[in-house]
Amino acid sequence: MLKNNPIKIAILPGDGIGKEVTLATLPIITELNLPIIYKMGDIGWEFWKSQGNPIPGKTWDLINESQATLLGATTSKPEKEAKAELLHPNKDTVYVSPIIQLRQNLDLYANVRPCFSIDKPKPFNFCVIRENTEGLYSGLDFDKLPEAFKPLISTYPQWKNKLNDDICCTLRMQTRTGLQRIIHFAFNYATQHNYARVSFADKPNVLRKSSAFARSIFEEIAAKYPNIKADILNIDTTGMHLVTKPHLFGVIVTENMFGDILSDVGAGVMGGLGLAPSANIGKEKCYFEPVHGSGTHMQPDTANPSAMFLTLSMLLSHFGYAVHGNLIKKAVINVIQEKKSLTKDLGGNASTQNMARAIIEEAKKLASQESN
Repeated sequence: MLKNNPIKIAILPGDGIGKEVTLATLPIITELNLPIIYKMGDIGWEFWKSQGNPIPGKTWDLINESQATLLGATTSKPEKEAKAELLHPNKDTVYVSPIIQLRQNLDLYANVRPCFSIDKPKPFNFCVIRENTEGLYSGLDFDKLPEAFKPLISTYPQWKNKLNDDICCTLRMQTRTGLQRIIHFAFNYATQHNYARVSFADKPNVLRKSSAFARSIFEEIAAKYPNIKADILNIDTTGMHLVTKPHLFGVIVTENMFGDILSDVGAGVMGGLGLAPSANIGKEKCYFEPVHGSGTHMQPDTANPSAMFLTLSMLLSHFGYAVHGNLIKKAVINVIQEKKSLTKDLGGNASTQNMARAIIEEAKKLASQESN
């Protein structure tokens, strides 16, 4: 495969199994002569402990110089535990997870989680598209009800007599602009990837006002795509049907927290987080990562590398190299279906390196067949 306008990417292996799956996957770039030029960068828990930020300044420089970022995995902990591990404690240091930093600082509003059958008796192919910057993860989360909220809360009879009690609250913030861009993204993604259905998963029977606001925007945009079936579903019902009838879905678009939950349900339907790739897309920047986390509890060289290979496949396809991306995806599927070189989570006893090697060899064989 000859290079043509190679993609400049920053590769950030991160923590735990992120390093293992990244290093196991990287040889495929040279062995298939993929159209990628990359530089390695730093991210992760060690940099939080030593510098008070899990993303060093030089890493931001690398990200900004690159067209895309490939992230292995990062460890994230609650505020109290995070501060306890600082080597140079400072009361003014605030912990913000590297994932949140990347999404917010680069305005990566669309989280894309494709879910497809690999070794299942009934084929399915759907994609959860999660809004990344608003919703219940907007950051307006309070352990004590702000005084400014009390006059409003006192107008609700069921809460008026509870204002002297301890109250915590979280606000679900959704803007018209934010909803418009994620819903447009969902319909455009469906068009580009030949999905016939776009479902908006929300909770309109309970969150009546905010859901009605979102619904009006969804229906307005859906009318511009008459060839795609559009519907609105309850988030809980959607979760149940993903488990029992995944083949019925196409693109599912959701607000932030609902998408977080639903996309992991999708990973479970696929066969586990070891198979789940993802992309985070903005207007100018993007980053790609397997969603399994850093797996610090796992034994060395036991993690499933499939999600990282599939994530690299997504990156290539995003930049117009669908042939390369599909070849890697097919190689992963073939190796899993063959059942000879599988890690423990898939029922085998292969190491991370052994399964990765099998995927690379399969990809080379497929590439050779295509060139003949």
